[in-house]
Amino acid sequence: MQTLVVVDVQVGLIQGLPVYKGGEVVQTICGLIEQARRTRVPVIFVQHDGRNGHRLEPGTPGWPLDPALHPREGEIVLHKRSCDAFHHTELQTELARTDSNRLIIVGCMTQYCIDTTCRRAVSEGFDVTLVADAHTTADTSLLTAAQIIAHHNGLLDGFNAVNRAITVVPSVNVDWSF
Repeated sequence: MQTLVVVDVQVGLIQGLPVYKGGEVVQTICGLIEQARRTRVPVIFVQHDGRNGHRLEPGTPGWPLDPALHPREGEIVLHKRSCDAFHHTELQTELARTDSNRLIIVGCMTQYCIDTTCRRAVSEGFDVTLVADAHTTADTSLLTAAQIIAHHNGLLDGFNAVNRAITVVPSVNVDWSF
């Protein structure tokens, strides 16, 4: 069984930074959510709870999930306080409940929460599909967002540990049959 994990697609990142191709990435993620629902693949949303003064501080205008996502009743929304969606969250418990062994990961921010969550998932015994055109970030002082995304797509593709691996594919090539 596989699960779609949507990481930190929040107003403060999509509209607040803004991130690279934010609108396009959100549309791609929404399409993946609908495909997951059609194929009965569970969807888990992860929402970052930032510290006081952070753009994702709970209760602030930047904290909510992007309104285009529309989590449905019964879909899980987990809260995290670090880059790792497994760290001090119920993600592992929820994945065990659905008997998932493969994760499809999408969201924000490529070099932080996406990278960390993908690597941790492999270490925890999950195969990962990172959707190449469904994660994003913002420019830094060293690299453009497009460079960061391309770098991570290349770097993470084939990353493996404990007989589990990350595969990077475009959204049109996501395999929903697992």
